Amino acid sequence: MARTKKGRAVSGWVVIDKPAGVTSTAVVNKVKWAFQAQKAGHAGTLDPAATGVLAVALGEATKTVPYITDALKCYRFRVTLGAATTTDDAEGAVIETRDSRPDDAAIAAALAGFQGDIMQVPPQFSAVKVEGERAYDLARDGVEMDLAARPLWVERLEMIGRPDADHVDLEMVCGKGGYVRSIARDLGQALGCLGHVAWLRRVWSGPFDADKGTSLEEIDRLARTPEIDALLQPLELGLTDLPRVEATPEGATRLRNGNPGMVLAHLAFGDEAWASYQGKPVAVGQYRAGELHPSRVFNLP
Repeated sequence: MARTKKGRAVSGWVVIDKPAGVTSTAVVNKVKWAFQAQKAGHAGTLDPAATGVLAVALGEATKTVPYITDALKCYRFRVTLGAATTTDDAEGAVIETRDSRPDDAAIAAALAGFQGDIMQVPPQFSAVKVEGERAYDLARDGVEMDLAARPLWVERLEMIGRPDADHVDLEMVCGKGGYVRSIARDLGQALGCLGHVAWLRRVWSGPFDADKGTSLEEIDRLARTPEIDALLQPLELGLTDLPRVEATPEGATRLRNGNPGMVLAHLAFGDEAWASYQGKPVAVGQYRAGELHPSRVFNLP
């Protein structure tokens, strides 16, 4: 006999404006508990000290998480100049200081080298796996690692403020896999003064905005009440960057069973798209000569 899943079969997105001092996993667990959801996940970890948009997927929306993870994201952050830390942010111990401070022109010139396709070495305190272990666990044990550089697309990186000689405020739009702490560390090295992140906020991620997000206090207030469902946003928001096609009645039935189904569309052969039927998402897949070949199927009531 198949085991019955515990919880509600609720699907959609909940956008949280994450406060500082809580982990992304803790936020997901709270949202899952509050909605009594069977399944939950999130689209992109934020460090505990960071704030801003954390998009939590419930139920069938978890199948769209990769599309939000791949989407562009915007960060605003402050870099403290003149000091390097063990964690590349204000949470770590200072390991080196320097007295020099760059002027605005030098900072603007250096930022040009951090745009476009760049290679970035993750912080020692990061979730990167090293021989099966998390880098942050090894770093806490005092192990120094030679982490491999990873590619990152930086759409934009610019100075938006200079509160004083010791700090600079930046805004960055980038693709997936970026570490803002690495940007601060590497910028400080490029300027010859060292640097680390003082604070960090994710302003938006794909279609989701932090300023329109829900607080954890509101989640607590509405937890396990019928009113909490008003915070749920549609599953299809996770598919914003893909074209939508309409499935025929027979095509929708075939797609729900995991088979290629007929859709009404004029796309290029091999294009990825998502199909809907009677206003509900049915599947994501590749378009081939009038049919969608599903890679993900949504089991919605």
